Amino acid sequence: MATLHRMEVALNIQNLKKSFGGLPAISDVSLAVAQGERRLIIGPNGAGKTTLFNLITGDLPSDGGTITFLDREVTRLATHRRVHLGLARTYQIITLFAQDTLEHNIALSLLGLSKMRWNAFGRISRSFYDEAGAVLARVGLENLARRPVSEVAYGDKRRVEIAMALAQNPKVLLLDEPLAGLSREERAGVKQLIASIPREVTVVMIEHDMDTALDMAERITVLHYGRVIVEGTRAEVVADPRTREVYLGH
Repeated sequence: MATLHRMEVALNIQNLKKSFGGLPAISDVSLAVAQGERRLIIGPNGAGKTTLFNLITGDLPSDGGTITFLDREVTRLATHRRVHLGLARTYQIITLFAQDTLEHNIALSLLGLSKMRWNAFGRISRSFYDEAGAVLARVGLENLARRPVSEVAYGDKRRVEIAMALAQNPKVLLLDEPLAGLSREERAGVKQLIASIPREVTVVMIEHDMDTALDMAERITVLHYGRVIVEGTRAEVVADPRTREVYLGH
């Protein structure tokens, strides 16, 4: 792995470990993601990709190693504090409130970063809905703002999840299989949305749609049984026989 200047690193992971019931899920994983980079993480089912994301966000505690976010170690920091530092994510399984409107889902996401989140019995102010409308316009869904999530297409739900993450103005955005379950047309729309994310935001993405994902990645990390086995440019990783053996099936 190439050494990056300290000030250029958005996310730095060193010797990260996690086991479940004595079985290692993440074993001494180290990687450095540069600011503004588009990083793809691939690997077969059970490779530890989502577990790695859960460790980065604090959804799971690590058993060892360090996680540094923009020069600040966050290994033991609570999840909500990592969010406030500028770390956002989407999930492999959609986590929206299905009976609420699109704008209400976005407004709740915005509320989570506000001091007003502690006012559990107060009404969400109009300003949050105005900002939610602007966020939905950014992803081309402003015409569906007052539609319940349960009534929109699956691809639109994926776009709402990405919009919710972007609404938090992240410095690093983790996307867990954002193209999963989408039709060809929906994949094209979500891919275009991801490509439009400003370069100020570092994007780390887990994806199984290889053709689409390889187009979007600048560097690729291959996980297998919780270990990094290959890392490099698209050409380097695709050409590596270890990648073909464990992932591409050649």
